[in-house]
Amino acid sequence: MTKPVLIFDLDGTLVDTAPDLLASINWLLGREGRNPVAEEQLRRLVGRGAKNLIAEAFLVTGDPVSDFEIEMLYRAFLQNYGTHVADKSQPYPYVVETLEALKAEGIAMGVLTNKPQEPSTKLLDALDLTRFFGAIYGQGKRAYMKPDARLFPEILADLGGGAGVMVGDSITDVETAHAAGAPVILVPYGYTERPASSLGADHVVADFREIPAASRALLGL
Repeated sequence: MTKPVLIFDLDGTLVDTAPDLLASINWLLGREGRNPVAEEQLRRLVGRGAKNLIAEAFLVTGDPVSDFEIEMLYRAFLQNYGTHVADKSQPYPYVVETLEALKAEGIAMGVLTNKPQEPSTKLLDALDLTRFFGAIYGQGKRAYMKPDARLFPEILADLGGGAGVMVGDSITDVETAHAAGAPVILVPYGYTERPASSLGADHVVADFREIPAASRALLGL
């Protein structure tokens, strides 16, 4: 029987990383004499890569910074965040149990995220989640990021091909799947300015446990 191949976003889908991201971005803002951002603000900014996060955080706390300054700030942010990547971050409810069941069933799974590659793998290792995934694509794995149309088929090929489903939390994940002509499932609890139900996904689950059945239904399996 044909099985789905599941491609997961990371921040806001598999793991609630907001507490550690908030600590590092506020450390960076404080170092530059800026006021901190609130967690609710940060949750609306995550999802388009660390450089975009930095640019937006500085924009909401004062004057914008140049592309050159962002490069310098990005390096400092990654150094700080890399030492605190899993201080408080935790998988969302039912993530581990569901991934265990999917792995036992022989479902191929990967991670496709705009989080930089090194902290992505470090976070997954720290939370003992790497064992579930045959491929991990973070920012820097390729020269392009989600929602670039090339990424989804590339990670799908690395996992052996098949019928892929994107699982995420934001408009970026919807656009990534649509660019690849793949169905997309959203979780309702992630990092997004607009409700998941308004983003054009093929299905929005109530919680993570619904993903296996929803993916099969979307693929007609």
